Amino acid sequence: MKTYLLPLLLAAASLTTLHVQAQDKPVLNTTPPGPPPAPARPVEPAPAPITPAEPAQQAPVQSTPDAPSGLEMPGREQTRKAAQAHADQSTKFFIYSGFGIGYSSNVYYDGGSLNLSLSPAIGYRINDRVAVGPGISYAYTNQTFGKGNPTLSLNNIGVKGFAQIQILDQFFVHAEYEVTKAQLPVVDANNNFIIVNNKFLTGSRTVESPLAGIGYRTPISDRVAADILVLYNFNNSFNNSIYGNPVIRFNFLFNIGK
Repeated sequence: MKTYLLPLLLAAASLTTLHVQAQDKPVLNTTPPGPPPAPARPVEPAPAPITPAEPAQQAPVQSTPDAPSGLEMPGREQTRKAAQAHADQSTKFFIYSGFGIGYSSNVYYDGGSLNLSLSPAIGYRINDRVAVGPGISYAYTNQTFGKGNPTLSLNNIGVKGFAQIQILDQFFVHAEYEVTKAQLPVVDANNNFIIVNNKFLTGSRTVESPLAGIGYRTPISDRVAADILVLYNFNNSFNNSIYGNPVIRFNFLFNIGK
C-alpha cells in the first residue's frame, strides 16, 4: 500500500506546481495599461434657425382736433410742442404788458387820427383756455384836420377788464371793456369844434370803449410769450371815442409764481 501512495503523492505535487506556474504567467494578447481617456466634450446645441424680422407696423393715422386729416403740416408739430411746453409751465397768474397802435381817417374832416396806447394788466387763468384780469390804460391821440387847422393832441387814462378764450392752437379771442377819463374837444350845437387862439377847446368826460377781436400767441420761452391782437372798437362815434379802427396791439406775457 505504501508502495502505491508515494507515486500518487509525487504526481499530485507535480500537478499543483504546474497549476501555480500557469496562473503566474502573463496573459497574452492584452493591451498594456496607458493614460486615462480624455473626458468627453459636451455637445453644443445646434443654433436656432434665423427667421427674418417682421416689418414694424406703422400706427394708423388718427385725426385730432388740431389735425382733422391726421396729417401734420410742416413745422406745425414743432410749434405745437413749443406751445405745449409753454402751457405746461404756465401758472395761474401772468403779467400782460401791451403796446397799441391805430390809425383812422377823419370822416368829417381832412386828415386822420393816430392812436398810441399802453395797457398793462394782470391776468388770471381760470383753466387752460380761459383767462381774465384787470388792467389800466393810457392812450395818446393826435388828430389832424387839414386846411390850416391846428393839430389836436389828447391824453387819456382809464381802467379796464379783459377776457381771453383759446380757440385753436395759438389763436384766441380777446375782448375788453375800458372806461376812460378822456380829454376830448368841445363842440358847439352843430358839432363844430371850438377853436380859441388857434387851439382846440377841450374838456374832460368819461368814455366807454368795448373792444373785441382775435389774437395770435408765439411762445418765446417756457415762461414768456408774445401776442399780436387786432381789435375792433365798437364805440367809434364822432367826438366820443379815443380809439380808431382797427386797434392793433402787441403784448408780452410773463408767467409769474409757481
